[in-house]
Amino acid sequence: MSTTLDDVRDTFELLDEWSDRYAYLIELGKELPPYPEEKRDKAHKVKGCLSQVWLASEVDGEGTMRFAADSDAHIVRGLVALVRLSHEGKTPDEVLAVDSGAILAELGLDKHLSPGRSNGLLAMIKRMRKLAETAKG
Repeated sequence: MSTTLDDVRDTFELLDEWSDRYAYLIELGKELPPYPEEKRDKAHKVKGCLSQVWLASEVDGEGTMRFAADSDAHIVRGLVALVRLSHEGKTPDEVLAVDSGAILAELGLDKHLSPGRSNGLLAMIKRMRKLAETAKG
């Protein structure tokens, strides 16, 4: 995925309509790398999401976290991609230091998502934080 969080910020700034921003999120979701079929199981499913969301992580040889994620809903898949952008390639301590609430507020997502999507997004972030805590040991 070559898109960065700064790219998302810039694009959101250019798009005035929320329908266009949602369309952009859907496109962002299409950039997610393929999710491993063997990890589409109960252990990797994010609880608290209305849609099905799977999330897995590993720590690479350099001590940074790599996340694999997917969803069966287009906009949620875009939100998964966005959250992944803000956490990918960071150490577990850096993942825990990410201020996801500030990022969501900056993009306006805190006010423009349905309660169900907001709760699901928060569940994804909570799961990433838990994976980072586990990776720390």
